[in-house]
Amino acid sequence: MTDAAHLKSCCASLYESELARALLGDSFHPSGPALTARLGTLLDLKPSERVLDIAAGNGASAILIGQQFGCEVVGIDLGAEQVARAAARAADAGVTGRVRFERGDAERLPAGSGSFDAVICECAFCTFPDKNAAAREISRVLRPGGRFGMSDLTRSGPLPVELEGLLAWIACIADARPVAEYTACLEAEGVRVASIENHDDALSAMVREIQGRLMATELLVKLQKMDLPDADFEKARLLARSAAEAVRTGLLGYSLITTRKPSCS
Repeated sequence: MTDAAHLKSCCASLYESELARALLGDSFHPSGPALTARLGTLLDLKPSERVLDIAAGNGASAILIGQQFGCEVVGIDLGAEQVARAAARAADAGVTGRVRFERGDAERLPAGSGSFDAVICECAFCTFPDKNAAAREISRVLRPGGRFGMSDLTRSGPLPVELEGLLAWIACIADARPVAEYTACLEAEGVRVASIENHDDALSAMVREIQGRLMATELLVKLQKMDLPDADFEKARLLARSAAEAVRTGLLGYSLITTRKPSCS
């Protein structure tokens, strides 16, 4: 297995794990539904449009987009368990007629060229090993005039060593890029930046919540009320402390970026 394939597999496995659900709860990105709704508003989503949600996870965002904006939504994720959970969630929400999920790789999207009016990607672009390939695929599947919106971690300088390992990468930290690098990567594939919003406060709140959940989860494991045999709590605590300090000092931030693909002349 290549390094990139191994990284993707590790990411998919962790996000499907009991530990991820214990620490992240129902939302795998800062501010949860609030920032998803904000992204949908910035993209000016309409009921007649088709939307692709890349790295859709448990399906919460795709379902919200389908419900709030009335769009047809396709969510893709690399993890088979996540896809199954998302599909079950859509069924429970009564939106299977317009929201569906399937397995797919962001760097090789299972969709035809120009097949979507909008694409979203929340707190995941920074984990893609080949970001240029992902940006190229996003541009490919967008119709002329289509829009792309992402929310993701950003950094303003070199990260400390404890935020550079595999766990940090999977936690969307290790390969966070400056906003300018994200926008340059996207614009190189023919889309143009429409808006950039800073939401560092949402990231700070999420880090504090994870630290609290981490303490509670470790206690439950010690009391044998939860079984997480592979969890490395010492490493997780160090990562959480380092991430909190990086957010406090402004080294790590969180941004919403929207772009538009030019219309045909």
